[in-house]
Amino acid sequence: MIQAAPHRLEPSKDDLFLSGDFGCVAIFDATNSTRQRREWICEQLAPTGAKIIFIESICTDEKVVQENIMASKVDKSATKDYQDVSVEEAVKDFTDRIARYAEVYETLGAAGDETHLSWIKLIDGGREMSMNNIRGFLPSRIAQFLINLHVQQRTFYFSRHGQSQYNQLAKIGGDSDLTEHGHAYAVALGQWVEANVMQHADGTPRPARLWTSSLLRTRQTARHIPHPTIEMNGSEWINMRLKSFRNLDEIYAGMCDGMTYDEISQRFPEEAAARRADKFLYRYPRGESYTDLIARLEPIAHEIERLREPVVIIAHQAILRVLYAYFMGMPREQCIDVSIPLNTVIRLTPGAFGCEEERILVLEHPEGEQLDPASH
Repeated sequence: MIQAAPHRLEPSKDDLFLSGDFGCVAIFDATNSTRQRREWICEQLAPTGAKIIFIESICTDEKVVQENIMASKVDKSATKDYQDVSVEEAVKDFTDRIARYAEVYETLGAAGDETHLSWIKLIDGGREMSMNNIRGFLPSRIAQFLINLHVQQRTFYFSRHGQSQYNQLAKIGGDSDLTEHGHAYAVALGQWVEANVMQHADGTPRPARLWTSSLLRTRQTARHIPHPTIEMNGSEWINMRLKSFRNLDEIYAGMCDGMTYDEISQRFPEEAAARRADKFLYRYPRGESYTDLIARLEPIAHEIERLREPVVIIAHQAILRVLYAYFMGMPREQCIDVSIPLNTVIRLTPGAFGCEEERILVLEHPEGEQLDPASH
């Protein structure tokens, strides 16, 4: 996956390099505001053989500009640029900085003399998009990723399914039913979502989405979430209409599906040892690895980036580990250690400088019972 960079109106101080099996791409989005500066960058990087892509973001909506300034510069939790000045002074100062950039900025390709460069130009958060010399695997993926980005704030809600019979038996995989406690969580989750996701603070309906995997335990967990019809932009909207995606199905354990970890150690000791040695790269016999999940979930991540409405995603431990690591900007190898407990909603709100996280325990665990002894 390509990790989202924080949405900024001003150029960033760092240049981002993306590398992979298909070569190296150098992306410069800093203060390279003139044709002369861009040519100098190309000359300096020519010996590396890197593919250079310039990305230009133009915003003509003053309201969006002001909202972005407030979120990325004035918010004390986001930046140290204006820690000791008033909001009014900070807004004025940064507005003046933008104006000074505008005085000298030479937009990409405006003079018709930069056709040899590779660039992507976004206008008003993706309302319009133009490209030049975008060829190859990684450049095309970058363009696809940028198409889905926008600056509108929204929230994602991640939840595992309720306790399943396989959880109770310490088995992995499968398509088992929920336990009695799992069904109780489904009821509690439906009530929580209705109160906290499906309405604004003033009690008016809020359009939202609901996604699950195709497996029984996630669809059962979602079944108590109501689906009222509300009015949205002059048309009817079925709120929280359920959509199930096979991309969200749990990591497939192949020949080990439906077994406990003790059974795997007894029947396939070499596989158990290989998994302990490198859990991230390990692939179950005739099954999947975490790297396979990352490839499988990339379209889902892009779709989440595209959404304007909040979305509740009820899925599985390994799936939510990967999505969590993606939105939190973690190295992908660290996703295997992310805690995704049962009976808990993880609320993520992307901002200008990272992702705000809150964990809500929706239903208390039964006293003395371990809900989820198995772990992918």
